[in-house]
Amino acid sequence: MITLDKVKWGFIGCGEVTEKKSGPAFSMIRNSEVVAVMSRDLEKAASYARRHNIPRWYNDAQLLIGDEDVNAIYIATPPSSHATFAIMAMKAGKPVYIEKPMAATYEDCARINRISRETGVPCFVAYYRRYLPYFQKVKEIVSRGEIGNVINVQIRFAVPPRDLDYNNKNLPWRVQADIAGGGYFYDLAPHQLDLLQEMFGCILEAEGYTSNRGKLYDAEDTVSACFKFESGLPGSGSWCFVSHESAKEDRIEIIGDKGMVSFSVFTYDPITLHTERGMETIQPQNPPFVQLPLIQAVVEHLQGKSICTCDGLSATTTNWVMDRILNKL
Repeated sequence: MITLDKVKWGFIGCGEVTEKKSGPAFSMIRNSEVVAVMSRDLEKAASYARRHNIPRWYNDAQLLIGDEDVNAIYIATPPSSHATFAIMAMKAGKPVYIEKPMAATYEDCARINRISRETGVPCFVAYYRRYLPYFQKVKEIVSRGEIGNVINVQIRFAVPPRDLDYNNKNLPWRVQADIAGGGYFYDLAPHQLDLLQEMFGCILEAEGYTSNRGKLYDAEDTVSACFKFESGLPGSGSWCFVSHESAKEDRIEIIGDKGMVSFSVFTYDPITLHTERGMETIQPQNPPFVQLPLIQAVVEHLQGKSICTCDGLSATTTNWVMDRILNKL
């Protein structure tokens, strides 16, 4: 078992997600600091390092992984490269914290887990919403039995296209399936599916229908799915990434025999609880850097103080579900 007194991070990738959601949090935790960053664009890496007071920067992942001062790796690149970088790092004896989804395919997740098992080097995945007060409150409502026996779960998500989606000569990587694993579904649905599996256990059956209705890019832009948890609880989901503004929605409903709780995953609208008492709204406050609670759990795991369960094994099931829905398996 790896135990680190001080966790010295090297970042592979220093894009948008590292600016606010994750990057600053690594240095806000006791005995954790960022000592090096890497981007294929050396000037981008240098700019990020200077702005965040990080001493070293690289444009070669192997050089960063080989940096003797770096003892843990944060992988914040598009999903298609997650497996390559994670395996390189674990074979060098360095724990990894990977952005979600864990990889672009279920098969790549299995490869990462195999190397983690063979080397004994841990792998964690950034399903940080599990640790946020907002979603922990939802889990508490369900586990306390406030809505009774849960009988159905429904996901509904719809957003209009982004301006970038109309530029077919320079499309975002998130809609290029060979890089992202799919379209926006593969980028956003993981958070929803991971939260539900955290609450209700593994999804063991999943089927989906996909379509490209907007014709803005090749990847699917509309998805409908049904799934069943290990307990037998059924669920369904619909996702549309080319909807009209009037159809915009970010909502999960958990329906019980004594009430219902509904919540958003990305907009953090007030949680709505319907019971025999009537309707209540609840608004838990999240930290300004949303990955902070999970990163703290990862650091404490690496220091031997606690166990972080947001690992590669638990993250792999989400990739399996998505690949089943997209008919990749």
